[in-house]
Amino acid sequence: MTQEATIAIVDDDEGVRLSMASLVRSLGYLVRTYASGSDFLRDALDQEPAVMISDLRMPGMNGDELQARLLADGRRFPIIFLTGYATDAIKQRVLDAGATCLLSKPADGETIVRCIEQALDRSRVMHQAIDVSTRNPPEIAVACVDLTTPAK
Repeated sequence: MTQEATIAIVDDDEGVRLSMASLVRSLGYLVRTYASGSDFLRDALDQEPAVMISDLRMPGMNGDELQARLLADGRRFPIIFLTGYATDAIKQRVLDAGATCLLSKPADGETIVRCIEQALDRSRVMHQAIDVSTRNPPEIAVACVDLTTPAK
């Protein structure tokens, strides 16, 4: 059975994209894959994902540049980052900017699934907050999510 949520996967490594897409599909979600942040920005303008899973280190536009661009464009949805090069400074920067999780590659399936579920819960809360009143801007939804997300 397919869930309603679509999860976008952005990674320059085709093997990672395919294996991540397979995992996400096995959970029953729709998947859209992109080889770069630029591909996502170009192709996903009218199809906002519930969650994005993105590599952090990619040629061209890296993951945190993609995150910054999305935020600047007012596009807010939970992001899970994967990287083989996580420093404490990078981790803090992307989490402070709103990322749901930052996982080190290779990440085990159980941890990925847990992060996806957390991100989808966050996405639902954001959409419910927006739906409560169309007068509330997306920033209100982000604030509501921040209030419901346990401190790390």
